[in-house]
Amino acid sequence: MASLRSIKLLHTAVWLFFVLCILAIPITAAFRQFRATAIFSAFVLLECLILALNNGHCPLTPIAARYTENRAPNFDIYLPQWLARYNKTIFGSLFLTGEAFALWQWWRP
Repeated sequence: MASLRSIKLLHTAVWLFFVLCILAIPITAAFRQFRATAIFSAFVLLECLILALNNGHCPLTPIAARYTENRAPNFDIYLPQWLARYNKTIFGSLFLTGEAFALWQWWRP
């Protein structure tokens, strides 16, 4: 169980990092700090690539699966079940909206 807890803690920390990157995109764009916006965007796009290469799953998920038979949406992360279930939809939408806002900020005079 200690291994599963460690994986869940690491997965949650990684998730939090990317959520903060997603939230930072429109904030840095609003302040016209486009270099920071680009860096945060690159981190999120790297995460998207990693997920795409892993059939839409975090690489930590199959590792966590070795330690439990539980397959609830949050078996491998410390998130409420509803958030784990809709995580990609929620934060994907926020990412795309933030990117659109950043582009609008960049193109406006």
